[in-house]
Amino acid sequence: MPRPDGSRGGSAALGVAVVEAAALPADDVLVRLDSRAAGLGAEEAGRRLAVQGPNAVRTHHPQPWRILGRQLRSPVLILLAVTATVSFFLGQRTDTVVIGVILVASVGLGFVNEYRAARATDALHSRVTHRAVVVRSAHPNEVDVTELVPGDVVRLRLGEVVPADLRLLSVTGLECDESVLTGESLPAGKAIGPVAAGSALGDLSSCAFMGTVVHAGSGTGVVVATGADAEFGRIAVGLGERQLETDFQTGLRRFSVLLLQVAVALTGLILVANLVLQRPLIESILFSLAIAVGITPQLLPAVVSTGLATGSRKLAQRKVLVKRLVCIEDLGDMDVLVTDKTGTLTEGRITFTAALDPTGASSSGVLQLGLLSTETDPAVAGFPADAVGGNPLDAALWSTPAAGGATAGYTRSGLLPFDHERRMTSAVVTGPGGDARLVVKGAPEAVLGRCVDVPPAAAATLAAQFADGSRVVAVATRAAAGLTVPTPADERDLTLAGFLVFLDRPKTAAAASLRRLAALGITVKVCTGDNPLVAEKVCADLGLDTGGTLTGAEIDPMDDDALIAAAAVTTIFARVSPEQKARLVRLLRHSGRAIGFLGDGVNDALALHAADIGISVDSATDVAKDAADVVLLEKDLGVLADGVSEGRRIFANTIKYVLMGTSSNFGNMFSAAAASAVLPFLPMLPGQILLNNLLYDAGQLTIPTDRVDEEQLRAPSHWDLGFIRRFMVFFGPISSVFDFLTFALMLGVFHAGPDLFRAGWFAESLATQTLVIFAIRTRRSPFTRSRPSTPLLVAALATVAAGVALPLSPLAGVLGFAPLPLGFFLALVGMVVAYLVLIELAKRLFFAEPDGHLPFVRRRGHRHRVDRRAARFSVSA
Repeated sequence: MPRPDGSRGGSAALGVAVVEAAALPADDVLVRLDSRAAGLGAEEAGRRLAVQGPNAVRTHHPQPWRILGRQLRSPVLILLAVTATVSFFLGQRTDTVVIGVILVASVGLGFVNEYRAARATDALHSRVTHRAVVVRSAHPNEVDVTELVPGDVVRLRLGEVVPADLRLLSVTGLECDESVLTGESLPAGKAIGPVAAGSALGDLSSCAFMGTVVHAGSGTGVVVATGADAEFGRIAVGLGERQLETDFQTGLRRFSVLLLQVAVALTGLILVANLVLQRPLIESILFSLAIAVGITPQLLPAVVSTGLATGSRKLAQRKVLVKRLVCIEDLGDMDVLVTDKTGTLTEGRITFTAALDPTGASSSGVLQLGLLSTETDPAVAGFPADAVGGNPLDAALWSTPAAGGATAGYTRSGLLPFDHERRMTSAVVTGPGGDARLVVKGAPEAVLGRCVDVPPAAAATLAAQFADGSRVVAVATRAAAGLTVPTPADERDLTLAGFLVFLDRPKTAAAASLRRLAALGITVKVCTGDNPLVAEKVCADLGLDTGGTLTGAEIDPMDDDALIAAAAVTTIFARVSPEQKARLVRLLRHSGRAIGFLGDGVNDALALHAADIGISVDSATDVAKDAADVVLLEKDLGVLADGVSEGRRIFANTIKYVLMGTSSNFGNMFSAAAASAVLPFLPMLPGQILLNNLLYDAGQLTIPTDRVDEEQLRAPSHWDLGFIRRFMVFFGPISSVFDFLTFALMLGVFHAGPDLFRAGWFAESLATQTLVIFAIRTRRSPFTRSRPSTPLLVAALATVAAGVALPLSPLAGVLGFAPLPLGFFLALVGMVVAYLVLIELAKRLFFAEPDGHLPFVRRRGHRHRVDRRAARFSVSA
């Protein structure tokens, strides 16, 4: 409600402090909030939303200053800034201008591309929503969590993230994982009774807090605080969103450090050499700094951000949301995909097919028992077929025509909801005759283990259904006189009633998607809570070769070494718990593989956090989406294959720039250092070196558009500094050979003075280091078997043309050049052709050597993922 001063209120205006609400009876809290157990009316909820604002911690709007700050933290750009500052104070205005242009170009291009990509990503973020079941005017509805307001009555179920601070009104075995707030690893039990005033946050058992996860049971609660007014919201706003380095960022940082080390060493040697030769101090310092700048690929940040921005736009068109741009590269790293079965390999549309007694005969009584144990809120009268946000198996049961009227005359006094430890649901129901019965429904292995005198025919019935690929739920019952609310201890001495049979058909496109992933060098492993026979049937139908099956019961007694060895060859892991999924992922990572995990349930959250790249889908549970790095807006392995290919394409093009820049720059700067030691003048002025680099780098900004050879997409590529060093040392001297030939030509043939010498070497070095991209960009024969993209071809030729034209232009005098004779251009053509031929021959030799592999390395150690719950309740406004 508006405050007296007209400002928009927070919880003080519309809500109640959660500590205060915990100490009050639930009915008093409803009165304080001007609400009721049947919830607010839609009109009142809309009015409160207009006053309170969305239930959001932060928005997804791009933050320009943060993006700019990331651009300015590059070590390469820091070196440029230091060089520009020194040049300015030493009076070298031309050098300062050139370096300034490089700085502005790199930062500007990087900023524009990342900002555009962030806007595209944020547009996708708005399509990934978190939903909550809210009671409005006594009717349950699913709404976006951002629409919740104080006074709303919200239902909670297993696996859901609590969407706001709630005062609980009813609970059924409700437990919440509150570690994000309290640090307590064990789930906290919940009750509806008031707690003592002044209790600590972890002792407020009558409340559920935003950002915590429903670990077991169910309940309802009234919203007392939303957004930044909630306990979790205050923490999130105070801390901001902390993001750790990905593997790609770590590699990029280490590469930048390597370049700085080389630059510092080379700069020191050149400076000492020039001082020994008694060159002017200022001139020597500037020349040394220019060499240091010259050896670094100054526009690397811009090239990387351009590639990532281009990739994000392409992935957006393919319905792939990457939470951070650099995760695109990590997606390309993946060489093992561990995935669930439902909705990935199957259609994800569960249909009820039969209710069978233990002998396999059709039984309407089993269907009735299944409907009576539907996981709906006990506070809701009857057993509605349209239970909002319910279990998909229950929804399939209610959708069958035989469900109509099947529960007439029955009431339910209590329910113990499903959890992943018990793997069953229990309900106490009373029939028309007044007799109370306990109905238990769940995984066949779990239910049969609590039954007595199981008919021998039951095993054959169960095996036949599993062999057909059906999902089966066992139903059992016993008398429950005097029992109202069941507990796990009551789930005993049961009589097997029969089986509920469901079918989730294999997805038609899944077989083709699996073949695409195999062509990308990705091994697919299936990790499911379903029966092993069902998983094997689905995999066989899709043509997925299986290396055997392990069940959770078989995994438990295995030590880590044994499980690592078994997991390497096993394709299917069935009846596994959430902890077992996470353990499998961690051990697969220990074996040196880059692991992606695709899951959508609360039981997948641990494995999503443990994987190198966590992948979920828009329809997933909140906790799964928040644990993931990548969210697919369509649950399709083909979409995932597109994302992997795009990540590898971006990395391949980034490496092209790195290899070309480091090798040719190293060669040119080595030539400059050697020439400066023997010539009576500097071989190239500092400003000319920087101008050469500016033109060269500008021409390479089109590398992200280049085509990538198919073989480079077949396996993941990672940063390998050893490979980059070998490449630089191997190919750099080849460039120096042609530099020395140019020196001999200019001095011995054209008897060049300083200006003419510098003009000739400027043109030759720019031509050779620019055109070498066509050889380095592929391991194939260039042009004939691997064509560059048109933008790259045009940019490279334009760069060479600019380098040739500058010494002939009116700017030649200002830049310190003299016009070049016609004979030089004829010699230049010959040298360029000879250089490219020699590079092509050297390339074949280099890649034929044992160490001349593409930069494939296995990762070491672990990447710790940030808990993203602080970003969970954000909106795009």
